[in-house]
Amino acid sequence: MKYHQIDRQLFIKNRAKFTAQMKPKSVAVFNSNDIYPVSADSTLPFAQHRDIFYLSGIDQEESILLLFPNAPYENQREILFLKETSEHIAIWEGEKLTKERAFEVSGIKTVYWLQDFEKILNEMMSYSEIMYINTNEHYRASVDTETREARFVKWWAAKYPAHQVAKSNTILQRLRSVKESEEIDLIQHACDITERGFRRLLSFVKPNVTEYEIEAELIHEFIRNRSKGFAYTPIIASGNNANVLHYIENNQQCKAGDLILLDVAAEYANYSSDLTRTIPVSGRYTHRQKEVYKAVLRVKNEATKMLTPGTLWRQYHVEVGKLMTSELLGLGLIDKADVQNENPDWPAYKKYFMHGTSHHMGLDTHDYGLLHEPMQANMVFTVEPGIYIPAEGFGIRLEDNVVVQATGEPFNLMRNIPIEAEEIESLMNG
Repeated sequence: MKYHQIDRQLFIKNRAKFTAQMKPKSVAVFNSNDIYPVSADSTLPFAQHRDIFYLSGIDQEESILLLFPNAPYENQREILFLKETSEHIAIWEGEKLTKERAFEVSGIKTVYWLQDFEKILNEMMSYSEIMYINTNEHYRASVDTETREARFVKWWAAKYPAHQVAKSNTILQRLRSVKESEEIDLIQHACDITERGFRRLLSFVKPNVTEYEIEAELIHEFIRNRSKGFAYTPIIASGNNANVLHYIENNQQCKAGDLILLDVAAEYANYSSDLTRTIPVSGRYTHRQKEVYKAVLRVKNEATKMLTPGTLWRQYHVEVGKLMTSELLGLGLIDKADVQNENPDWPAYKKYFMHGTSHHMGLDTHDYGLLHEPMQANMVFTVEPGIYIPAEGFGIRLEDNVVVQATGEPFNLMRNIPIEAEEIESLMNG
């Protein structure tokens, strides 16, 4: 791994929080992701399943974590199963985790090779009555490929039909949404890497540069700072491309006078950051561009203040809609009649700001979190309002990542990344 080793105490704490919520006489199992094929002998780079990583720190394929807090013997209460390593594997694929190294990473003392899994699982099941299956129930999930976890759940339920079934996901949605201080530090590190990439761009962008050249500058800066790369597919959208919310082609030339919407950020140690800035190709915003820019920034600043303990996500978005409505009236994009006659299910402001303002962030860019439950301290959210005006040839979105505080305003993890229009202009022309 490129990242520095994470203190295993984080994973020990995470497991303790999870097992404390398991029912008596229950077993929970978590699997690594598959390595996905492309064609021939090509594969996509391995990306670990975030749940097994959250609970163990193990960042390797073909790994399984078993948790059984009521097991009869102490050495059966948390067990790792790993792909057996050897000198041959080390030569051809690189070193894999040894049992000793797995303990250093995870704090788990009982480690077996994967070929022992079914035998040991069978013994654990004879002591237990409930199995916690790990299904993906994220509100944005759309999965066509059968995952290693999904295959295992199908096999497990068929092999042990007399056991009761419980869900790991509901527990994890709550646990993962509230960050430990070590996790906030890791997200901050990802944000700091993102800052370096963004500052690099401000002196690089000029008329006629291409979107993909900007992408190349970013990936260079991210990787040289120990990131695996982008936390999500980068959006580098110049001119009217910014009005396509998930524009990812990044293949156009940036023209003088246009804006570039940059929704680009680094990961670090599997933790995401999520930044959006909108900068002028020529180094100066026009009067109209700056007028809209400052309106978006005002909405972002006011929306951020609302992210406090007890706030409900749905009501928060209603209040942000009111802020945006006021700004769009001031910009002349909508009028009072539009507001008076609006459809409550699709308010007038949605013509120019059609997406949500905030989502949970952490190990996943759109992280776990139960949106019907009140916000809590140490949750991390994005704040990302935007105004999109195809008729005027530009769109503007601004986004920071903030930590909900027990008291006072949220803490901005991107506080050092330039956002004021004048500062961006100064840095681009310095």
